[in-house]
Amino acid sequence: MEISSVVVIWIVSGFWSASAQSCGRPPAAENRIVGGSAATEGKWPWQVDIQKTTEGHICGGSLIAQDWVLSAAHCFPNPSDLSSHVVYVGRYQLNGINMHESFHQIRRVVIPDGYTEPHSGRDMALLQLSTPVTWSDYVHPVCLPTSGTLFPSGMTCYVTGWGNIRDDVPLPGVGTLQEVKVPILSQSSCQEMYNLNQKEQIDILYDMICAGYQEGGKDSCQGDSGGPLVCQMVNGTWVQAGVVSFGLGCAHANQPGVYSRLTSYSSFILRTVPEVQLYGRGNHMGGSTLVLLGCLTTLLTLLTILSR
Repeated sequence: MEISSVVVIWIVSGFWSASAQSCGRPPAAENRIVGGSAATEGKWPWQVDIQKTTEGHICGGSLIAQDWVLSAAHCFPNPSDLSSHVVYVGRYQLNGINMHESFHQIRRVVIPDGYTEPHSGRDMALLQLSTPVTWSDYVHPVCLPTSGTLFPSGMTCYVTGWGNIRDDVPLPGVGTLQEVKVPILSQSSCQEMYNLNQKEQIDILYDMICAGYQEGGKDSCQGDSGGPLVCQMVNGTWVQAGVVSFGLGCAHANQPGVYSRLTSYSSFILRTVPEVQLYGRGNHMGGSTLVLLGCLTTLLTLLTILSR
């Protein structure tokens, strides 16, 4: 029985370790962006900072697996040249001390075929890291949606990043991660707003999703590109609806933020990153439950062997 007790403790500890990696549930949260405010450290543990050694911060991104990050294609105009890029995870302040961060080189970037520029769609990128991250309360994956996941008009979501706080005005001071709450806009209403702009024709395509306010005032901005637009589902899980793609200026009236719609890329992402957790997908609906069932099965098998 002494050996059995050790086995039980080992199995249970393994369960808790694995369940802590279930996507879209920030462990630390449970205990600039225009018009936003400073986020609490650990609230958005999937947020990453993408930098170039010659330029500093260039884009944001989100952790979707231990060695995969989701970002925007336009952040990588030359995806074959990654020698000067680095990804910081667990980062809270651009210019402060970050006790929970680590940095990783990028092994490769995968971009959908046919991408040319943000206004033409397909503006998303998958970054494979050279070394895997270590999960913690401050480093945690976000859930991604299946193709059938709904983000209805009016749903309240959040955008996070270290981008400008106004047109051409960078985030000041230590550069604390910013968050802003924005509602999802319907495809038709977003298109109608952009139709009011006489200077440039913007077509809101099938693989785009808009979020923001008709009157402006709150929005993503330059430097937030590639970062996540996340929405909290009815069970409390955070699911990423979009990737910051483009806008005309920042937080201007009738020019809401435009994001790459991730429900359009569920299959593409799953083919590239089979281990990614999709919210609503049968074998990922209850990540913790599945881990627990697996652990209990292993436990019963081991106890049967030990009792012989």
